[in-house]
Amino acid sequence: VQLQASGGGSVRPGDSLRLSCEVSGLTFRSATVAWFRQGSGKDRDFVAGIRYNRHTYYADSVRGRFTISRDNTKNTVDLQMSNLEPEDTAVYYCAAGTTLIASSVTSRGQYPHWGQGTQVTVSS
Repeated sequence: VQLQASGGGSVRPGDSLRLSCEVSGLTFRSATVAWFRQGSGKDRDFVAGIRYNRHTYYADSVRGRFTISRDNTKNTVDLQMSNLEPEDTAVYYCAAGTTLIASSVTSRGQYPHWGQGTQVTVSS
């Protein structure tokens, strides 16, 4: 299983970025895919997730600013990030699993497969 994250960069507060995660090696249409982030010196925290049925889940800190979506024809999950804040600065990781129930979507330990991470820096 491979997850390839892309789309990070350096932006100013209020700007937007779109991250993409391409997944291979598992049955994508059955997978739950999520984004986590890890700021310097911090834990890796849940950001957003999407299940096979397209139900979406968000951390309170990003709800209303970030949107997660999936394309089952391309095996990709995108994270559209708007109105970015300095507090969003982190390395963003995508993760995938195929046996997650709804209550497990936000749990880092439930994902067996991880991408390499992409840096997002928000600074004026």
